[in-house]
Amino acid sequence: MESQRRGSGNDDGGGRGLLHIWKGYSYSVAPEKLLLPHSVLQVALGRNHGALLVEGGQVFTFGHCPWKQSQVAQFLAPTLESALSGQRVIAVAAGSFHSGAVTEDGGVHMWGDNTDGQCGLSGLSLVPNPTPIALADSDSSLSTVPVKELACGEQHTLALSVQHEVWAWGSGCQLGLSATVFPVSKPQKVELLAGRCVLQVACGAKHSLALVRCLGPQDTQRPPADKCGQCKQLLYTMMDKEDHVIISDSHQCLPYLEQPEDDEKLKTPSTNSTLKLSPSEPALSSKTSTPPPQSVSPVPVNNSDPTQFENVETQESSLAAQELPASDFDLSDTKSSGAPSAKSSPYPDEQAVKEYLKKLSDSTQAEKTPKVTIGGLHTLLPSAAGLISASSNNPLNNLVASCASAVGERVASTYEALSLKKMMNMYLPTGALRSAGPVRQMAADPRAGENTTEPVREEDSVQAKKSCSTGDIHEEEAERLHRRLSLPGLLSQVSPRLLRKGGRSKTDAASFTSSGMAAPADREVLPCLQTEVWSWGHGEHGQLGHGDNLDRLQPLCIKSLNSKEVVRVGAGSHHSVALTAQSQLFSWGSNSHGQLGHMESPSTVPRLAKLSEGIRVWDVSAGERHTLLLADGDCIQPIIYYSGEQVKEGTRDHNKQEEGEEKDSFDGYTQQPVLLPFCMNLGFVSSVFAGGQQCMALSDKNVMGFIASLHELASAERKFYSKLCSIKTHVISPLLGLDSLSTTLGPVIFRLTRTLASQFGHLCHLTGQHAVSLTVNLRRSRSIKSLFILDHTEIFLDSYNEYSSTLDEFHVMGGYLTLTKPTLDLFGKSPELLQKLTECSEGNLSTTDLLVVLFCLPMLHLQEYGRLLLKLATCFEVCSNDYQRLQDSCSKFEALDLVLKKKRKEAEYTFLFWKGFPGKMTDSLRKAHRRLICESSNKALTLQNAGRFSVNWFILFNDALVHAQFSTHHVFPLATLWVEPVPEDNTGLYGLKLITPEEMFTLLASSALEKAKWIRCINQAVAQALGLGEGQKFEPPICRSSTYTFYKDGRLKEATYEGRWLAGKPHGRGMIKWPDGRIYTGSFKNGQEDGFGEFVAPNKTLNKNDHYQGHWKDGKMHGVGTYRYANTEVYEGSYQDGLRHGHGMLRSGKLNTSSPSVFIGQWVHDKKTGYGVFDDITKGEKYIGMWQDNMRQGTGVVVTQFGLYYEGSFKDNKMMGNGILLSEDDTTYEGEFSDDWTLNGKGVLTMANGDYLEGSFSGEWGAGPKVTGSYFKPHLFETDKDKIQSVKLGRLCVSAEEKWQAVFDECWCQLGCESPGQGDIRKAWDNIAVALTTNRRHILDSPERLSRSHSRTLESLEVIPQHVGLITMERYHTIHRYLMKACDTPLHPLGRLVEALVAVYRMTYVGVGANRRLLPQAVIELKSYLNRIFQVVRFLFPDLPEDGGIIREPVDLQEKESDVKGERLSEQEASKQNQTLKMEWSYRSHMVSSLALLLPVLLPRLYPPLFTLYALDKEREDDVYWECVLRLNKQPDLALLAFLGVQQKFWPLSVSMPAPAEHLQVLSTTKDICFASAVETLQQISTTFTPSDKLHVIQLTFEEITKEVQSLLKQDFLWSMDDLFPVFLYVVLRARIRNLGSEVNLIEDLMDPCIQHGEHGIMFTTLKACYYQIQHERIT
Repeated sequence: MESQRRGSGNDDGGGRGLLHIWKGYSYSVAPEKLLLPHSVLQVALGRNHGALLVEGGQVFTFGHCPWKQSQVAQFLAPTLESALSGQRVIAVAAGSFHSGAVTEDGGVHMWGDNTDGQCGLSGLSLVPNPTPIALADSDSSLSTVPVKELACGEQHTLALSVQHEVWAWGSGCQLGLSATVFPVSKPQKVELLAGRCVLQVACGAKHSLALVRCLGPQDTQRPPADKCGQCKQLLYTMMDKEDHVIISDSHQCLPYLEQPEDDEKLKTPSTNSTLKLSPSEPALSSKTSTPPPQSVSPVPVNNSDPTQFENVETQESSLAAQELPASDFDLSDTKSSGAPSAKSSPYPDEQAVKEYLKKLSDSTQAEKTPKVTIGGLHTLLPSAAGLISASSNNPLNNLVASCASAVGERVASTYEALSLKKMMNMYLPTGALRSAGPVRQMAADPRAGENTTEPVREEDSVQAKKSCSTGDIHEEEAERLHRRLSLPGLLSQVSPRLLRKGGRSKTDAASFTSSGMAAPADREVLPCLQTEVWSWGHGEHGQLGHGDNLDRLQPLCIKSLNSKEVVRVGAGSHHSVALTAQSQLFSWGSNSHGQLGHMESPSTVPRLAKLSEGIRVWDVSAGERHTLLLADGDCIQPIIYYSGEQVKEGTRDHNKQEEGEEKDSFDGYTQQPVLLPFCMNLGFVSSVFAGGQQCMALSDKNVMGFIASLHELASAERKFYSKLCSIKTHVISPLLGLDSLSTTLGPVIFRLTRTLASQFGHLCHLTGQHAVSLTVNLRRSRSIKSLFILDHTEIFLDSYNEYSSTLDEFHVMGGYLTLTKPTLDLFGKSPELLQKLTECSEGNLSTTDLLVVLFCLPMLHLQEYGRLLLKLATCFEVCSNDYQRLQDSCSKFEALDLVLKKKRKEAEYTFLFWKGFPGKMTDSLRKAHRRLICESSNKALTLQNAGRFSVNWFILFNDALVHAQFSTHHVFPLATLWVEPVPEDNTGLYGLKLITPEEMFTLLASSALEKAKWIRCINQAVAQALGLGEGQKFEPPICRSSTYTFYKDGRLKEATYEGRWLAGKPHGRGMIKWPDGRIYTGSFKNGQEDGFGEFVAPNKTLNKNDHYQGHWKDGKMHGVGTYRYANTEVYEGSYQDGLRHGHGMLRSGKLNTSSPSVFIGQWVHDKKTGYGVFDDITKGEKYIGMWQDNMRQGTGVVVTQFGLYYEGSFKDNKMMGNGILLSEDDTTYEGEFSDDWTLNGKGVLTMANGDYLEGSFSGEWGAGPKVTGSYFKPHLFETDKDKIQSVKLGRLCVSAEEKWQAVFDECWCQLGCESPGQGDIRKAWDNIAVALTTNRRHILDSPERLSRSHSRTLESLEVIPQHVGLITMERYHTIHRYLMKACDTPLHPLGRLVEALVAVYRMTYVGVGANRRLLPQAVIELKSYLNRIFQVVRFLFPDLPEDGGIIREPVDLQEKESDVKGERLSEQEASKQNQTLKMEWSYRSHMVSSLALLLPVLLPRLYPPLFTLYALDKEREDDVYWECVLRLNKQPDLALLAFLGVQQKFWPLSVSMPAPAEHLQVLSTTKDICFASAVETLQQISTTFTPSDKLHVIQLTFEEITKEVQSLLKQDFLWSMDDLFPVFLYVVLRARIRNLGSEVNLIEDLMDPCIQHGEHGIMFTTLKACYYQIQHERIT
């Protein structure tokens, strides 16, 4: 070994991971360097041995290793563990007599002493070489659990898995398992820590520690478990008994534990060692008084002294009153103490609760438990429930002392038992202490009273179990003696208001505490500072930190370390240490040799080690009876402190010392940590290690200055964090805690102060996390690869930027001056604390200046970041990636520093400006975010044409331009400000024009330079206000988006506009809101609503909104739109200048309201004027006619649901003048009317049979009108037949050409024509293209409006067909296809026209309008549509012939000539014929008609109402026809053919049928077989719409008949009408077409005239003849 050591002081070699070893702390100690082939990465020290992890993942062991087979007692030099070859080890651990290693894949290898199962292997007492063991989790999908860290004690081992769970094996209560037999050789999970994120584990000789992340909001929302993780039994039970709520936590699944006899190990359970353990024991319960560190013994209790209980309570309270030293940087106002204090109780009268609970507990216990005396001590006999207690304090006193602080928890349990969890989560403070009385264990033999037993305690608190759920209780007699807590009337005594009050923090700084400063999600890569320390195992020396000397079988949180930001824990043999992020060291446990670093007592709770001011500890390790600290000193190089025993030099010989020897030689011990004088010679120490009596340190040589720079960065960050914490704790937190702070500061500055404090807290927390991250980097890799500040520079930049912005706002608003008074009230007029924190050399700074320095202190650290990163960068080659990364980060920090300095100057400039500004204006203009850019107090800028004595002061801020005059001012937001230079024009005036939404004025500058300066400043400020960045030459766009509220009188007063602007006017898409609730959203143009938009106006009377959606022009509704009124009326149609004008439809009311009606027609200036249709559903009437000023005026038609028909004159909304009235039975009156349905004057009344009355009539129709006149019967005398009255309808109604003129006018208007046919064709096609493009954009914005087929139609319509030039048949068909597509979409003007016509046609002739007397008008109206649409089409295609015109198309002459040659003519005749062809037949003719071109477009849409009218008109004839069809169809085929006179040669004797029968013989009984194909063809006539399609069906029917007859005759055949008619009649009968008469009349009325005399015309005549023949057919 000596050959591998040499003195450290003389070594000048380079390298990393240099290992130094020594003992004690005397000045004569010189550390020795342990030489190894590789750099050491980690050291683990046991009592007499150690393990070294070196670079490359190899492991060396040294020291006394009796488990090695080669030697037993000899001291072992560092030897490679060859069993681990091939494995890359990442961590090592050493217990007292065993070791462990973790490999890269998460595997665990153990070796050494295995007497207690600490190596995880059964059946072996010694494990000589590293042997793998497996952690098997039945709940996980992984076969073995990967491990990241190990910790070894004397008899046990802990493993921390990658999933942050703790596993344990070995012996003793320090395992934290519910094991009943020891040793535990198979690793088991510590269930009480399952579900929590464990960050680190540490093992003492017989105790364990775990560093655990605090539960975040996402964890606390998980429902708590209500069953034990071990035995699955209910943890809590509850029952109501009279006025008591009883909660029982007597659940028990814990093992029996044998008392250790001297140093014997725990092996087998004893029947006398039954433990009664409760999960509700306190975190800091009644404690045993601790004498000086050398001896620890409980206080005896003598029953003979009646005041003994009081004395014990006095000792308890005195110990509880000793407030633990809170962290210097703890921001919480609630005191962190070792015992519950009165202030920590959430209840106002805790003493009353204590007394009541004490009385209750005493009475209950007196009834149930008799007392006996054993060994002079009061003890409790074992009860039926197994309750055994041996305690230095009476359990009843413990219960009373702890129950008051546990009331919050009991209320939680009770409320949850009553299913009120949500209420408690709201009211109960999260930090409520959980405590109750202890239960001590006692052996059954009399020696138990002599305190020879080792106290064992299980702490299974609610907080440890993370559960307060309750189960059902079955109250039985045997359970009465179980431990319980009874809270009579608790729910009625504690109000939620008190709970809420108790849960509130005293100060308003809740968001400022460390728990409120949790890092955002993107900072999870940083170490967590919200941690807890949990401990368990043996506690005889107080090493568990719970304020007592009791043992814990399961993990329990050390409450006093909560909120201390513990980042590392360590365990010596019998003491524990915790290192915080603020570089403070807490220690507790055995202090027999001063190893705790302080001499305070009791040492059973964590206390701060006594270190000089400015010493910041950042690494710690605990040995057997000493502690080693690594800290920052005054220089960059780390220093080492030692605390504990002094080992005599040369007194211990490793070669002769017996294993397990307890007595060690030492020469005194330290009272507090002492500086090791040789530490400066070790270089840059990165970590220290302690174990047994050994001390070790790992150091690095400062190659290229890199190590020094890395240490300097980490040290600076730790120092900075400590400084921030001091400011936070001693200045900011006390200030925020002042009760009168909000009233003193005022609401604005108070809000800014809170925001500033919150930002300071976030910055402080980030710094703390970064400091810990840098410390971890020093202990491990010492490289820049893992530097968080390089990978996440933006997080730091954003945090500093936010803090600086808030700081500037605070300064601008005069926050420092306002905060001075509260500061003086708090710190006095000579605030030495502030001066000390600022570290200013100047002693005469005012309190305000001191506050400025303190709050600006974080900003100085930006320069420090830049300097240190640059210093690190110089350690690398300039061309390396590392250098580039460091340089980039350095540049970012330096750039941000410059930007923030500039902003601070702007804030200072603004603050000084406000100091000299008039007070009244300051209050209204001073805003936190507002910064001064320039102002015209030096007369540099004046208003043109201002009065002589006027004062005009222009102030340019970063968000507005202020124009101040005497006592008034106006603010112009920069986002809606435009500036233009005014041309000078040799006038000598330097003007600039300012444009705002409501004003425009010209300013005059004092010089050209001043003019340029103001234009540049305003443009830059506007660009910055728009978020476009800054630039010397940057001009903001003239078109922009912004928000503005109008203030001047007018239509837009107090309205707020948000949207696009152009040169001071709303232009483009935007939204405007008025204070009365009106809202317009849509397009604007030159400051007014223009284009498509939506408007909402509230109707206060009906408490509903009017809603308009449509087109606008010049701020008014103009064009097509839909207006939904609050009274449920809906208008769809055209507007002009905000009024209903043009074609539109108004729906009024609903079907179940008083006046439902629908009007569709023409409007003029918001009134019904022109032609229109009004459908009054309540009266059952429909008016079709002319209107004027909302009244029926002129000619019109009225039809009713009862079949009445009137046509004639109307005046003043009444039937007045000449008219014709027809009833359903054809009774007709033609004469004068004076009112609706009222006859008055001369007239003729014609009966259905032809009789008529002629005379004077008066009275209402249907109510017995009076008649004076003559009665005629024309049928009586042949001479009177010429007097038969025949009434012609349609004479007194509106002509078809006058109907719906407004609809056609709108179409012409869309095409750009002022009147029909008068306009430019190019402009018309341009308008069509614009309409399609605009509507296409609407479809893209809302695809659900039109179907996919419509979208495809639009795409095809984008191609405009050729519309000028000679029309050929090919172009004619192209035009026809284009029209079909154009009329298929309402987005095309023609399509919109067709859609409107379909709507009005249906509106006219559907419902009540379905009156047979309207058929002639409906047909004429349809033809009128076709003519007027054809006029539009001819306008678009001007070369198209007029209706009835001819398209002459040239044909191929050779084709004609060949046809002529085909005929057998003489040469002379052929030549003559060809000559004639060339002259006359070179063109083929085709007639153009509106019916052929447009009827296929229009008729399918109008077919249902039109055919209904035909069916009603032909109802009688069709009924006669149908009756005959049904009668004749009863006959078989042959009989019917014979009856109809069909010649027998046309009778099919057999009919071809599909397989299997090829032919079917026609018998006398066969029916519906003959001419079946022709019958099926004719039946299709009902499925077609247009006459041409129906005629085509008839043609196909004739062809089918011919085909069948030819196959029958087997020769060509020419029909004669005499032969054809009977056969066709047969086919018509068998086709059974229900409304054949209607079909025939429709074809006749709408057939194209050009085919009336052709082949189709003859076929139609045949069908018509068949119809009349069937009507008059008689069966003989």
